[in-house]
Amino acid sequence: MRLYHYIPSRQSMNHIEKIAQDARVQAAMTQFRTRQPEAIDLIQAIQQIPAPTFFEARRAAFVTERMAALGLADVRQDGLHNVYGRFPGQRRRAPLVISAHLDTVFPQETDLTIRTNGRVISGPGIGDNSTGVAGLLLLAQSLIAQRLPLAHDVWFVANVGEEGLGDLRGMRAVVEHFGRAATYVVVEGGLFGQISHQAIGVRRYRLEVSGPGGHSWGSFGTTSAIHVLGRLIGAIDDLPVPESPRTTYNVGVIEGGTSVNTIAQSASLLLDLRSEDPMTLQHLVDSVAGLVLETEQAHCEEGIRVAMTPIGYRPAGKIARETPLVQTAVAALRQVGRPNVVFMMGSTDANVPLSQGMTAVCLGLTESGNAHRLDEYIDTTHLPDGLSQLLLLTLAAAGFS
Repeated sequence: MRLYHYIPSRQSMNHIEKIAQDARVQAAMTQFRTRQPEAIDLIQAIQQIPAPTFFEARRAAFVTERMAALGLADVRQDGLHNVYGRFPGQRRRAPLVISAHLDTVFPQETDLTIRTNGRVISGPGIGDNSTGVAGLLLLAQSLIAQRLPLAHDVWFVANVGEEGLGDLRGMRAVVEHFGRAATYVVVEGGLFGQISHQAIGVRRYRLEVSGPGGHSWGSFGTTSAIHVLGRLIGAIDDLPVPESPRTTYNVGVIEGGTSVNTIAQSASLLLDLRSEDPMTLQHLVDSVAGLVLETEQAHCEEGIRVAMTPIGYRPAGKIARETPLVQTAVAALRQVGRPNVVFMMGSTDANVPLSQGMTAVCLGLTESGNAHRLDEYIDTTHLPDGLSQLLLLTLAAAGFS
């Protein structure tokens, strides 16, 4: 990531400055600051509802109830438990879709205890993405409370399946529903000061080794699936990857074996491959596939088989930095007092619309750290600013008048 003192177009700045001078908008932004304790309470209430990928139903029910209570129109869930609610525009033009993912990386049984130290709040999933989901509700509340007139419909969507093996299935359904006519803003809890209009490609695989196995004493010398998998991991770790375009690999999960005194019949891993460049990513995929083939050929006479099965694909894509939505997001960030912007290449729900050439950005609401760890935290200092940036961007993109 690079920090830019980036100046957006004068047109974008003038538009945002004009919106920010409106008394109703100023009142909304003031309330983000004066009612921050209520916002934090909402974030914590969402965080306390477990929402592992594929098990988001309880959190979806909470958000559905809150959207209805706020007075959004057409509140509903689809078959995946994506939650939808509409703030009506005056002329029902092409919609603005604002989304935040419901799911977290943490298993159902995770201890979700929250710890507070001044403005720093820690707990599993507190930033990613309890804060983002709360941001949807807080933004909707401000639009309704201040009766802000918009030309376009604004759809608030709390979607499933962003993390892990969810493979962006929730956002794929959202984009399929709204299509190319819509503009998309993806909200993450952390990442304040960062804007993503470029999506990295991600390919995920299950590598599985199988063989005859046996007793650790009586069948000693029989090739173990675990031992073969271990050597394969070492070979993957030796693969050269370029620093630019940035390209990464990660073995995230290993499984296999039966007992301490059993030569393993099977073992598997989950592999995550990423790159800023699609061609470089494909080269990395081909390199891993080559290692899989070499491994199987080296052990074929021992009855060892190695399979490489795709389990996830996050497509790459981008829009130009000069795109009005990006320029407006930067102008809104400057308006709330953050002159420097980090243009981030990431893997988020924005991958889906960006990969199809649609207009989309991803932005964050406050600063955070230790994402995907049990001690994940948010610093709430800039939460009012992040919410104000989101409000200004929403008003500009949806035709505030």
